[in-house]
Amino acid sequence: MKIQIIGGSGTGKSTLAQYMSKQENIKWIDTDQYLWKDDTFTENNPIERRMEMYQEDMKRHDSYVVSGSVYSWYPEGFTERDLLVFLSVDEELRMERLRKREFERSLSNKIWLDEQQMYTNDFLEWCKTYWTEDDACAAGTYAEQSYQMSISESPVLRLDGSKSLNALHTEIISTYLFDSRNQFA
Repeated sequence: MKIQIIGGSGTGKSTLAQYMSKQENIKWIDTDQYLWKDDTFTENNPIERRMEMYQEDMKRHDSYVVSGSVYSWYPEGFTERDLLVFLSVDEELRMERLRKREFERSLSNKIWLDEQQMYTNDFLEWCKTYWTEDDACAAGTYAEQSYQMSISESPVLRLDGSKSLNALHTEIISTYLFDSRNQFA
């Protein structure tokens, strides 16, 4: 089983992938671990290091669930997946989750109030462009992820991330099993 979950920041990709990992007893791969040197999220790993980490994971694990994408720095990554899941939530909910997460990460000295008197920072300002950015090369945007879905060789499943983890898991597994049966029929 090789499942990848993509979507905007704050849609619940990591939460869902971690849940699925436990339910299915498979490896959870969080692509943030490739990108960032540590959990301060201030310094990126060089692409060579990301590639090493990715290749190590591919050698060690036959089954996995991935939260996130590597497309912007390794377009061939995770192309052997069985299912690509696109997770989305209401934009207000997504931004609320992100503001809470950013504030909890103790980056409050880098947070200010925007014109709507909502907490923001450079990352949150970038997140606001998720749906409006139209360059398919812009990493982490709907334009890029839409392109990924359009060229995916695996089936694509679009899900509403506001559903319960159990409901999302059930829908993913049902789709995976259905597609697996049809592939070998």
